[in-house]
Amino acid sequence: MRRLILAFAALCASLTLAAQDKYKTVKDIQYVSDSDTSAYRRERCKLDIYMPEGRKGFKTIVWFHGGALEGGSKELRPELQNSGIAIVAPNYRLFPRCKCPDYTRDAAAVAWTVKHIAEYGGDPSQVYVGGHSAGGYLTLMLALDKSYLAEYGTDADSIRAYFPVSGQAATHYTIRKERKISFTLPVVDKYAPLNNARKLGTRLVLYTGDRRLEQMARYEENLYLKAVLEGVGNSEIPIHELSGFDHGGVVSPACLLIKGEMSR
Repeated sequence: MRRLILAFAALCASLTLAAQDKYKTVKDIQYVSDSDTSAYRRERCKLDIYMPEGRKGFKTIVWFHGGALEGGSKELRPELQNSGIAIVAPNYRLFPRCKCPDYTRDAAAVAWTVKHIAEYGGDPSQVYVGGHSAGGYLTLMLALDKSYLAEYGTDADSIRAYFPVSGQAATHYTIRKERKISFTLPVVDKYAPLNNARKLGTRLVLYTGDRRLEQMARYEENLYLKAVLEGVGNSEIPIHELSGFDHGGVVSPACLLIKGEMSR
C-alpha cells in the first residue's frame, strides 16, 4: 500500500510537471526491414508512438500488449500518459498465424526504438521495456535471452530496465498448446525465462497480482525466477505482489509503480 501511495504521489508530481506539455501520437510505423516481404509480418509489425511535443531527451517505454500470444493489439497505457515520457506500443505476430518463437523475434520493435527514438526527440540511452501477461512474458524473454535483440544489433543490457507484469517464467502456455501439451503441465525449456537466467547488466523488476487471485502459479513462477536470478549472482531482484488485484486488474496499479521506477 505504501508503494502504491508513493507511486500515486510521483504520478501527481509528474502530471503537474507535464501539464504544460502537448502530446501527439504517430501511428502505424513499420518497424521491420523493407526487405522483409512476409505479408503477415508487415501487417502486424507496426507501432504507435505517444510522445511529448517540442521536448528533447525524454524517456521512452516500449509496452507489449497482452492476449495470450493469440490476440490483442497496440496498447498506450493511460497510466503512463501525460507524464513526460513516450510510449511505444507495438503489435507483434500472433499464434496460430505464426509459431514459436516468431512473436518473440518481433523484439525488432525494441531495437527499432533504440535506433530511431532520437529522431522523435527521445534519449536512446533511456529506453525501457514492459508489458502485461503475454507482454510480460515477451519482456522477460528479451531481458534474459540476449539473442533476440542481438539479432537486430541491440544489446539487451543497453535497455535501462525491464518491467514484466504477470509474465510467465516457465514456457508460455500457448507454446505448450502449440505442442499439444496440457495447460497445467509446467515446461521449462529454452523458451522459458527461467531457463535463460543470467547475470544481468540492467535492472529487472517483477510485478504480479495477488497469489490468491492470479492465474495458476503466476506469482510462484515469478518468485522462483527471482530466487534463481539472485542465485546466479544478481543483486536483489524486486518483486511486487499487488494485494487484492487479479490477473487482469493488476496492470493499472503496476503501471503506476513502473512510472515511479522510471522517475528514479
